[in-house]
Amino acid sequence: MRVFRLHDPYHRGQSAIAALFCSLGFQYATWAARIPDLKNGLALSAAEVGVLLMAAGVGAAASFPLVAWLMRRLGSRKLALLSQLCLALLLLALAAAPSYPVALLVMCVDGVLVGCLNVAMNAQGAALEARYGRTTMAKLHAVFSAGSLLAALVASALHAVTSSVTAHFAVAVALLLALGAGARTGLLTEDPPEPAAAGMRERRRRRMPSRITLWMCCAMAFGTVAEGAMNDWSALYLKDVAEASDGLAPLGIAVVSGAMLVARLFADRWRSRWGDRRVVLLGSALAGGALALALAGGGVLPALAGFACVGLGIAAVTPCVYAAAARAGSDALTLVAAMGTTGLLAGPPLIGFVANAASLTWGMAAVAVSALVVAVCATRIRWEPAPAAAPAVPAPGGG
Repeated sequence: MRVFRLHDPYHRGQSAIAALFCSLGFQYATWAARIPDLKNGLALSAAEVGVLLMAAGVGAAASFPLVAWLMRRLGSRKLALLSQLCLALLLLALAAAPSYPVALLVMCVDGVLVGCLNVAMNAQGAALEARYGRTTMAKLHAVFSAGSLLAALVASALHAVTSSVTAHFAVAVALLLALGAGARTGLLTEDPPEPAAAGMRERRRRRMPSRITLWMCCAMAFGTVAEGAMNDWSALYLKDVAEASDGLAPLGIAVVSGAMLVARLFADRWRSRWGDRRVVLLGSALAGGALALALAGGGVLPALAGFACVGLGIAAVTPCVYAAAARAGSDALTLVAAMGTTGLLAGPPLIGFVANAASLTWGMAAVAVSALVVAVCATRIRWEPAPAAAPAVPAPGGG
């Protein structure tokens, strides 16, 4: 007899964790969509807006000790629900911020909470894979992208009705609270046990990052550098270097984002078939090599093809590395997540520095090098066999 999907504990857990990923993408894109209004409301300069955006990244990057302690103290389920709730309510605090210093403080707290939710939800995803022996991390990361897209559509629709940031954020909070309520009943209640340590000396040594953890941190940092820089610089490269028209230039972001979303929908099957090591190694090598060839060839079409290969190749890096880090323990996962945030924070300015010193072509070449560094890291990480892909869902009325 066919069983309805959400009666299956695996699918119920998958849906609950997906709600967390959707929440994080939705919350981030919600306030990002109103940056122009926040700028005008607080009378900020362009430089002050840059510092405001940096505050969130700094808060997330600096949250490692707190998040590690909270994971041990609360566990991933409680930490995920608490941080998701606080992130929702923080939108109202940002809308009500009376001054620039208060807005900076709110954004810094936002970054810390993002660090908490990022670690907790990835720990839940990795635990779900381990418990049921099925791959799901890539699909969960695809839901994060879908949450960002949903937030952009909601922002566009509400902006046509009202220019009030407070009204927009109130609607967003209601949607986030609904997502949090939906996640509450399906999350896993127990985290996998930490890797056993033989003796007090071994436990003390495990507090320091292992060599494998450092390779995972390197892979995550350079992978997110490539991911973030492509979103920030692809349109400008098409416009200024490839001499694309004003209508074609935005396609750079669309091509990268679309390719990443599609790849993440299929990447769990690739992981089951070929293993995480091969998916990360071949994917990052494809991203770096194709982008380098596109830059060497020049032109709009080669650039768009190269950007698509970056999206396809780099999409599975973060899900696979998060899964590997979670198997190494909560401290490793927390450190790797912090390095991912650091890569997203440092990547776009780094490309800007290279472009300013040489040219934007050389800046994009640095993105290709970053992807190739990930391929090198993939050979040094200890990958465990990926679980099997989830079986196909029976068609309605199937036996």
